[in-house]
Amino acid sequence: MSKGLLISIEGPDGAGKTSVLKVLLPRLREVYPAQVITTREPGGVAIAEQIREVILDIDNTAMDAKTELLLYIAARRQHLVEKVLPELENGNMVIMDRFIDSSVAYQGAGRGLDQDDVAWLNNYATDGHKPDLTLLFDVDSETGLARIAANGEREVNRLDLEKLDMHQRVRQGYLDLAEAEPERIKRIDASQTLEEVVEDTWEIIKSYL
Repeated sequence: MSKGLLISIEGPDGAGKTSVLKVLLPRLREVYPAQVITTREPGGVAIAEQIREVILDIDNTAMDAKTELLLYIAARRQHLVEKVLPELENGNMVIMDRFIDSSVAYQGAGRGLDQDDVAWLNNYATDGHKPDLTLLFDVDSETGLARIAANGEREVNRLDLEKLDMHQRVRQGYLDLAEAEPERIKRIDASQTLEEVVEDTWEIIKSYL
């Protein structure tokens, strides 16, 4: 049993996860007794960041769905053992921008890969580790894509360029996960103003702590 706290942040593209976290971090660091560490998937450590470049390169249009899934799984494993688990063992709070649920939503629901295969690979890569709390920032696909288009500073990657129906399947995959695991996954209406989303998120985290 780890001594720290693992929180994952999930949601369809354009849900505003990064903006909310930026505002919340100072508050979290005031109330949490140990360090608050932020990291991302795919990435977070050198090997996983290199895999990220391959996955998200807009020129890699020939990538097969199973190849994509396996690359995510490989990056996840390296990130977990090299960074996440050691931080948790030190008693720190680790906030991950995406984790296991992303594979279920994107490669499972979005790409149509077998959900049992995705679940098995997640379990294999993580040795069964799950977040203590998952914050699901939910927004309809049209709004999310419009936000991406309007944000000139945001990294546009291969997945952002997928057609609308792919993004809609991903969103539904997330909603199905939230329905299946309501104790762990807390849905937040990300169509609200940033201030409203921040406060809703803060209340959920406070009640969990």
